[in-house]
Amino acid sequence: METIVIIVFFVGYLAITLEHNLKIDKLIPALAMMALLWAIIALSHLPVFEVNAQLKELEPAGLDEILLHHLGKTAEILVFLLGAMTIVEIIDYFNGFATIKGYIRFRSKRKLLWLFSLLAFVLSAIIDNLTATIVLITILQKVIKDRDTRLWFAGLIIINANAGGAWSPIGDVTTTMLWIADKVSAWQLVEHVFLPAVMCTAVPTLIASRHKLFQGTFDLDLKEGAESESRFGPTMLYLGLGAIVFVPFFKSITHLPPYVGMMLSLAVVATFAEIYSNAKFSISSVDKTESDEHSHHSPVHSSLAKIELPSILFFLGILLAVAALESLGYLFHFAETLNTTIPNTDVVVLLLGVGSAVIDNVPLVAASMGMFSPGLDNPLWHFIAYSAGTGGSMLIIGSAAGVVAMGMEKIDFFWYLRKIAWLAAAGFLAGAVTFILMRDLVLNA
Repeated sequence: METIVIIVFFVGYLAITLEHNLKIDKLIPALAMMALLWAIIALSHLPVFEVNAQLKELEPAGLDEILLHHLGKTAEILVFLLGAMTIVEIIDYFNGFATIKGYIRFRSKRKLLWLFSLLAFVLSAIIDNLTATIVLITILQKVIKDRDTRLWFAGLIIINANAGGAWSPIGDVTTTMLWIADKVSAWQLVEHVFLPAVMCTAVPTLIASRHKLFQGTFDLDLKEGAESESRFGPTMLYLGLGAIVFVPFFKSITHLPPYVGMMLSLAVVATFAEIYSNAKFSISSVDKTESDEHSHHSPVHSSLAKIELPSILFFLGILLAVAALESLGYLFHFAETLNTTIPNTDVVVLLLGVGSAVIDNVPLVAASMGMFSPGLDNPLWHFIAYSAGTGGSMLIIGSAAGVVAMGMEKIDFFWYLRKIAWLAAAGFLAGAVTFILMRDLVLNA
């Protein structure tokens, strides 16, 4: 029966990896794999276990009990993501991200590269790397007309967005998973991963800025699209970003799960959204040009309708599928074998980062959480957060940011492999070396 379980997981995982070739959304194999694995456990009456982190051993558990436990942990992540996604959509409802275009006040190619790199690094830490990539490439398409040049900018945005998401508990799904699972605390994650992430973004950007493509100036139309900006856009942008940043503070003060603070932030942002939308409705002479969507629907309802439910269902499927392997004790035994074969955990984590460029980093991190059992804020978890978050930049299909950029700009896989992958690898290694040196200095102090 163990063989059947492994085959089901392997086939499902392969289908997820090859979603573009199979032309099947990855949520379908993820959900099917999850349901089949738990059905096999139930029908075959396989024993399930819970990992005792303190004793570093497996303890028997009931099926209903362990399934409810994993569902609760998964629901915490999904509810948190739903809240964050809704806030981002509310900002977009008021065209708040158009405010960022106002920061573009110069025409130097090199300065513009550093500006987009900085924006990607900072924004991804707040609104996650996927959303930051969408926002910045949308702006990029409005200010740079030459497609060949845009491709280079898009490639650097992918690297910098993934680097920015790695040091923030709300910047990437994987760091959010580690944070909610009490593997890392927000402040320790920032303290230990921020500088490596800076190196991961600075090295590729510095190298790229020396390229002849980024010499000279652009002929930019910086006023294009200004007429579409909402007068409430800047306010909603700063309010929404501030509300998301507030969540780690709320968790530190109350010690409640992060999704509770995210729901409070969503309630505050939604309240102002309703107030501003009502104010907008009352000025008929000014707002006759508003779209039907904005004229007849609540901003909260419109934002909820745009939530990416396929992504939420994918996370549900993959996290519970990995939880099935964890409950059977497979991940625990695999970790013991891995530690025996490769005693150096740094090598294991680096391979995890490289692996995230080929396959999705969410199940990789979910698996690592079942494989390893160090306590809160152990350097291992910080290194996993860095490696899984930034390693995916080495291939364009290795991260959600890369995939969405690939779709928006029709970036060729092999073009990215030739032009951008080595820059991403240089940044990844620079950050990894920085992390190891910092960690060893602290341990030896």
